[in-house]
Amino acid sequence: MHGSVYTVSDVMTRTVVALAAGATFKEIVRTVEGQRISALPVVDTHKRVVGVVSEADLLRKEEFRDSAPDRGPRARPPEGLEKAQAITAADLMTFPAVTVHPGATLAQAARLMARRKIKRLPVVDDEGVLRGIVSRSDLLRVFMRPDHDIAQEIRHEVLAGRLPDGIDSVRVEVDEGVVTLTGRVPDTSVVPLAVRLVRSVEGVVDVRPELTGPPHRPALEPDLAREEEERRYTPQPRA
Repeated sequence: MHGSVYTVSDVMTRTVVALAAGATFKEIVRTVEGQRISALPVVDTHKRVVGVVSEADLLRKEEFRDSAPDRGPRARPPEGLEKAQAITAADLMTFPAVTVHPGATLAQAARLMARRKIKRLPVVDDEGVLRGIVSRSDLLRVFMRPDHDIAQEIRHEVLAGRLPDGIDSVRVEVDEGVVTLTGRVPDTSVVPLAVRLVRSVEGVVDVRPELTGPPHRPALEPDLAREEEERRYTPQPRA
């Protein structure tokens, strides 16, 4: 895995069980049961992904098992009936397949899964050729990252770039992925940015900022303040 931005290629399964378009219904069921997976990509002769067959697609046949086949010439066929009558992967599959590129970030893959309500994504290259598969559990693997690695990245790659003058005064502690930042910073206006950057580090569960600004100087009496101002701007004699 590389840097702070993990990609799908870092966590995907590279050995993938796929179906040919002509795979029969029972062959598909045997594969799903044997591999203990809920969905299988369907590929053409060039290993390009053309669709996906899921358990839901297979269950259509059971769903319509006792349905009346003839509902009248003007009756609209119920949704799913066509798949219930299918006997090959080409007829069963959902297409076009929802896929993801190996270079996509884990956040992008997670958003795609959530939006499309799917559990697994075929991973394809620029030509649509199957390169792997990524599941929800694969995306969670990033949270297994050791606390020490997270802390090192935050110190040396995140804070060192944003707080070069105050990095030594900021303490980073990571416990079970929860990051606590303590200490002083030259300017408190950078705290929200620092928190946002730390939160984007892979493996971070939460961020607790406990940062303060520079210590306040005690207010001077008016006469002393004027003397201080004059002293600051009066040229000093050269030695």
